[in-house]
Parts: sequence; structure tokens; C-alpha cells
Amino acid sequence: MTEPTVPPPLSPPEPSPAAAGPTLAARVDAVREAVGRAFIGQPEVLDQILIALLAGGHVLIEGVPGLGKTLLVRALAQALELDYGRVQFTPDLMPSDVSGHAVYDPKSESFKIRRGPVFTNLLLADEINRAPAKTQSALLEVMQEGQVTIEGKSFALTPPFLALATQNPVEQEGTYPLPEAQLDRFLLKVLIDYPQLEDEKRMVDAITTGRSAADFDLSQVPRVLTAAEVVALQQATAAITVDPQVIDYAVRIVAATRQWPGIALGAGPRGSIALVRAARAQAVLAGRDFVTPDDVRDIAKPALRHRIALAPELQIEGQSADDALTALLAKVEAPRK
Repeated sequence: MTEPTVPPPLSPPEPSPAAAGPTLAARVDAVREAVGRAFIGQPEVLDQILIALLAGGHVLIEGVPGLGKTLLVRALAQALELDYGRVQFTPDLMPSDVSGHAVYDPKSESFKIRRGPVFTNLLLADEINRAPAKTQSALLEVMQEGQVTIEGKSFALTPPFLALATQNPVEQEGTYPLPEAQLDRFLLKVLIDYPQLEDEKRMVDAITTGRSAADFDLSQVPRVLTAAEVVALQQATAAITVDPQVIDYAVRIVAATRQWPGIALGAGPRGSIALVRAARAQAVLAGRDFVTPDDVRDIAKPALRHRIALAPELQIEGQSADDALTALLAKVEAPRK
């Protein structure tokens, strides 16, 4: 592989149209603190979910059962005063069970539209790989277009809309792997692991002390933002300044996946777009109104790990997509500050 050329130094960032970086960061910190009262530990997971929310993207969450994925979505919905819906994907789930369908009303002698669970703000698609491709595809239009078509008529969803789909990385019997077209529509793929020992102790104490239920009490999660304020945050995030050299860096990272030894299938242009969108949100979390190369590098794995396919020889060696991306990021030259 040829050595990359060293890019010119970054020019000083110009004032951003959303030059309220600290204000944006303060609002995001309030959301983080509120959700953290219920979702204990795993700060990097919560940050990546917030990045997807700010960037207006969707998230694929991979982790074994019982790690708090549903609790995270419910706590986020409460903190943001957003509607929340959950669909348990099973082999017999039909597309109309997700999007909705028309039913005949004998009284009016006409058909009425019964809207499905996708008509919400935060949708948890639990174990999405348990349903066949036909049902999985019911999410394609709503994730990409923000609308649902029922009986030839389109219905727009009320923003904001964030789909969080989960899948179990261990138990693969009876599952239907997501096709590349649908994987590419997720802004980030977030890996959730077992909590740290101290975090698990706090979690067990919070759930079991004085309560007979096996779920967390969400009443202590304060409401810190409204749906309209979330949309305003998304618009401000989209206006964060990105230097042309930083965009060049993001594109060169994605382009390198297409020729990297051991990667059989690299990321497409949607990967470059996702990387820059997520980097803007990463800058907001850091309290800045401009994107740095570090923002791009920090979010590269969640933005690209589901967009590449490893060659068989790397899979045999037990390497993961993150291993390949780590090596790649070490070789792609970043702009000089």
C-alpha cells in the first residue's frame, strides 16, 4: 500500500453558525446526567447514542441480553419528553405489524389506517435479526425517508425520530442477518459489554433496595428537554464547522477501507457522510463549535465497523472489524494542527 501524502496544516476554524458550542454541550450534559440516573455505567455507550441523536441517525446496538438496552431507550425518552415504542422482532412478525395497516370499519363502510409502532419518536427494534428480511425491510423507508407508506399513501413521522435496533452477537440459531443495504442505514453500530464491577453493584442496589419489581424506577429521571428542543439541537449540530482538511481526512479513512489488506468489502460514500455527521456531534459533546481530526478518529469505529466485511483469512485468525480499523487509523495521516 502506498504511503499517504502528508496533508497541509489545518487553517484556523472560522466562526460557526452554531457558535454556541458550550451551550449545546451544557444541554447534552444535562441529558447525560438525567439518563445516567437510570442507566448506570457504560458512559461511552450513552455518549454514542447521544451522538446519533444529535446527528439525526439511527443506531444498531449489539450485546448480550440483560445489559440495559431497553432501560437506556426508556430513560432517554423520559429525559427528552419523547414518545417511545418497542417492537419485539420474531420470525412470525409481519411488515404490517411494524408499519401499520388498513382495517375495514363496518360503521363507516370504509377503510381506516391503523398506525403501527413506528409512529413514535424513539423506536426500539428489539432483536431485529430474529425477523425475516421482508419484515426487516419495513424499517428501511422510515429510517431513510422519515415516512411510512400504507396502502399507497405516505404518512410522515413527527421529528425527531431515532430507531435503535438490537441484536444478540452470541445466539445465531434462527436468525436472519441484516442485509448490507439495511446495515448501511444505521449511522452507528454500538457495542455494549458487561458493566464494571462497581457499576453493577450500584445497579443491583438501586433496583433491589425496597422494591419487589425487577425493573428500574424511571420516576427519578428528570425531563430536561422537549421534542422541539431536540430538533433545534440537531439543527445546531448540523451547522458545526468542519474544515475542508478534516473532511478530506474522513474521506481518506473511508477510501482506505476499500483497499486495505484483510478487508474484503470497504465502506461506500454513505460511510464518509456518516463519519462527518457523527464527528460534528462528537464535537458538540466536547463543547466545541468546530470539528477536529480527533473527533473523526474517535467516532470512526462505531461509524464504520458495520460497513466493512473482513476477508476470510482475518476471520479465521479471530480478528474483528475493530482490529482492522485500528490498524487502518494508525496509518492514515491526520491533518496537522
